[in-house]
Amino acid sequence: MKHPSFALLLAILIHQQCFITPIHVSAAGDNFIRVRGVHFLLNGSPYYANGFNGYWLMYVASDLSQRHKVSSVFSEATSHGLTVARTWAFSDGGYRPLQLSPGSYNEQMFKTVLNRYNSYTGVHYKDDPTILAWELINEPRCTSDPSGRTIQAWIMEMASHVKSIDRNHLLEAGLEGFYGQAIPHRMSLNPPFNIGTDFIANNRIPGIDFATVHSYPDQWLSSSNDQTQLTFLNNWLNTHIQDAQNILRKPIFIAEFGKSWKDHGFTTYQRDLLFNMVYSKIYFSAKRGGAAAGGLFWQLLTEGMDSFRDGYDIVLSQNPSTENVIAQQSHKLNQIRKIFARRRNAWMWRRARAIRRAEWLGRHKGKHIVN
Repeated sequence: MKHPSFALLLAILIHQQCFITPIHVSAAGDNFIRVRGVHFLLNGSPYYANGFNGYWLMYVASDLSQRHKVSSVFSEATSHGLTVARTWAFSDGGYRPLQLSPGSYNEQMFKTVLNRYNSYTGVHYKDDPTILAWELINEPRCTSDPSGRTIQAWIMEMASHVKSIDRNHLLEAGLEGFYGQAIPHRMSLNPPFNIGTDFIANNRIPGIDFATVHSYPDQWLSSSNDQTQLTFLNNWLNTHIQDAQNILRKPIFIAEFGKSWKDHGFTTYQRDLLFNMVYSKIYFSAKRGGAAAGGLFWQLLTEGMDSFRDGYDIVLSQNPSTENVIAQQSHKLNQIRKIFARRRNAWMWRRARAIRRAEWLGRHKGKHIVN
């Protein structure tokens, strides 16, 4: 959200069983998430994700005395149907950094992350199907070049570079979703600032497999009331989901959203309204076979992590109403998978019957019964 980054990963906590409609069947069976049109596929079946942000996972896991908190968060997340965590995989300055100094990068460290050997699983990151995707950068902005050409060129270069090392995993840019000159009239939807990105042009780059959008109306429209912020959110999400489906023809993640309890006049009810709006946009798009593939709220913590609390944090045990909203979304997405399962099973039965009939006819072609 407020933290700069230059390489992130999306890690699947659990591969839930997924199913597919009778169209767009993929033969892939390697457990990597793939993209076909506007859908994520896992072993040929549609994949939808309810998840969370946890930028702190790397830091906490590196401290043996604190590592149990990572296990606690994963346990709490999976018990609520959360299957994806978005976390940082970068470092700025210091020992073997990815970014040596502003604008100066350590080429070897890119390869180190992608080629890292996981001593627990015995798998290199670039070969690990429990990694859903790589993200190039978190919330890129270049206010010195509002035309967007600088960021466009950077994403083109880096997308090609990452794909040259790792072709197993999906890749996304990490955009907040601000529109640019590719569709000028869409720029009226932007908050009142120009930061040099272009949701359409940036996501059209070869190598970028799916789109992302973030939304913080309480930050972007801080002087507005809650209803104005919700109206903005409604239009923001509708437009991006539609554009992902009809223009980009790629899946989209609502990769960051939340409401800060530090805001003046905050209530849990207001936060739950915002979560429900985001989740309903994802659910109804997914139910119709649309481009919205999941949402990742900012951010999930567990007990005893007060130093990481930024206002947007959710400790499930301390927020029962929001906890229920999150769990219900996981359940609803799972229901969609069950619907796909019934359709797929019926289609596979009909297909198998047609194959058997065709084989029988082939064996008996030209044969006659003589009395």
